[in-house]
Amino acid sequence: MDTVRASTGMGLSGQRAAFEMPCEVAYFNTANLSPLLHSVRVAGEEALQRRARPWTITAQDWFADVERLRSLFAALIGSCADGVALIPATSYGFAVAANNIALRAGQRVLVLAEDYPSGVYTWQAATRAAGAEMLTVHRAPGQSWTEAVLDGLDERVAVVSVPQVHWTDGALVDVVAVGARAREVGACLVIDGSQSIGALPFDVAAIRPDYVVSVGYKWLLGPFGVGYLYVAEEHRSGRPIEHNWILRDGAEDFARLVDYRDEYQPGARRFDVGERTKFELLPMAVAALEQLHAWGIDEVVAALSAITGQIATRVSKLGLDPSSTDQRGGHMLGVALPDTILADVLPALAAADCYASVRGRSLRLAPHLHVTDADIDQLLDALARIVR
Repeated sequence: MDTVRASTGMGLSGQRAAFEMPCEVAYFNTANLSPLLHSVRVAGEEALQRRARPWTITAQDWFADVERLRSLFAALIGSCADGVALIPATSYGFAVAANNIALRAGQRVLVLAEDYPSGVYTWQAATRAAGAEMLTVHRAPGQSWTEAVLDGLDERVAVVSVPQVHWTDGALVDVVAVGARAREVGACLVIDGSQSIGALPFDVAAIRPDYVVSVGYKWLLGPFGVGYLYVAEEHRSGRPIEHNWILRDGAEDFARLVDYRDEYQPGARRFDVGERTKFELLPMAVAALEQLHAWGIDEVVAALSAITGQIATRVSKLGLDPSSTDQRGGHMLGVALPDTILADVLPALAAADCYASVRGRSLRLAPHLHVTDADIDQLLDALARIVR
């Protein structure tokens, strides 16, 4: 599949042509659902054509795209392929983590206030079952999420479940510092990378998390239904939450599948979801990650930071309050909304062919490389009319 490569030293500019994006639409909602790359659409069409001819699909095809995808994601986070499981959703990844972390009565699971629901619901169920407690940390005025987490992280905490950036406005959590403190108190670190991996640097060697979950349809630019779970080496002999045939050792030999085995495929593969092969979807996910690798994450980070920085400067001139540059991920921007326009902002933007999200009390702006200066003008003109 053809990929668009970055120009060394030139940055990433003029990438709109790589995306399925009409010229009149200004789309700032990657944090909800990414725009589609042409290469991903083509990969999906070719995959459907192959699926329409099942007699052409060999036994090896059940494994080839799976392992290619596993390796591509592993390379994005500084892992080896053995550390990655393929999952359908963040909730599945959280369930694997909760199934393998032994909570005791009186212990705590630390989460952020207004964090993404799938993780919160999982830990609520786990703490109820164990007689443990939820500890929800809030930011005081002027306080960062990192400071709030470190203030609450003591020996009573058994699990720290945090994102790298808050999903409502992109506010950063220093997961390296949180990881270091978690190890000091003996807590497991579970990270939701759904709103950061692919758009921010992420290095498991520096962070040393126990588990990392990420969907593939946001900043990883892939299809819905394909996600990823990183499992630290010390947890890779844990219990999967389901038992399907392809997880077992020797599954490549279809003629001997009735020779049932207790042994699993190596590494985190035991945590793969059933029907992981997804002939129609995995080629799309592979094409998406290949494009991210071709661009380079550092180049993507720099380009997105420039876009949100420009928007933040211009939004401030309208009298609105964007999130601080030094406390957010460069790929996302939260803009605090006054009550007078909170309910009306999204319909007014949509009327101008501008698309974003409201999360909590913030307008969440999440561009990708398809965004042009004209898109930014379109957004700011619409916001100016709303504010007036």
